[in-house]
Amino acid sequence: MKKIVLIEDDADLFALLKYNLEKEGFALVGSQTGKGAIDLCRRERPDLVLLDIMLPDSDGLDICKGIRNHSELAHVPVIFLTARASETDRIVGLELGANDYIVKPFFIRELIARIKIQFRGQAGPSKTLRAAGLELDKSSCRVKLRGEELSLTATEFRLLEFLMSRPGVVFSREQLLDAVWGHDRAVTDRTVDVYILRLRQKIEQDATNPSFIRSVRGFGYSFDKTSAEAPQAVGA
Repeated sequence: MKKIVLIEDDADLFALLKYNLEKEGFALVGSQTGKGAIDLCRRERPDLVLLDIMLPDSDGLDICKGIRNHSELAHVPVIFLTARASETDRIVGLELGANDYIVKPFFIRELIARIKIQFRGQAGPSKTLRAAGLELDKSSCRVKLRGEELSLTATEFRLLEFLMSRPGVVFSREQLLDAVWGHDRAVTDRTVDVYILRLRQKIEQDATNPSFIRSVRGFGYSFDKTSAEAPQAVGA
């Protein structure tokens, strides 16, 4: 089931779209304000975003730019729903990264058709990440180590997923805080160290000598898939 995030301040239109899109088989979550829209998308991991431009507390154009600049969301299709109908407005919206631009008022069936066009032929990223006996299923939010299911908290899962999705890339603590905890947070760099230690205790054969999550002195942390998969030399 495809998930759609809807950011629309008109309560009647929001309810109408929610009813029709869910009836069409989509899962829909959303907000009637622009505040926190990026974090909402980060948490929900939508397959598509429907975005009003003229919001009471935000500019939808800025939200679109934020989505395109976020490593977790840059690939997500964005469709503007707006009363701004000029050619200039359309061009600006599309140049900022929107996949489509629909002017209000519009027909619900046309909107649904345009949404389906965005999904047509869309392979989508793999839902399962694997590395040397470690398996993370994004769909079911489950992690297994050599066939045994592990008990991870939601934050531990998001942190592991983020690192496993980008093997070999070194992330600073600040980058991990932004990606996993979001910008509206009341945690410190030390929080990352605590959660890394917890993950190591659950996924590493030897938490004091980790093979999956490596520390890069002076920089941060990296998921080392290659090292984790390297065979052990006989008699070593």
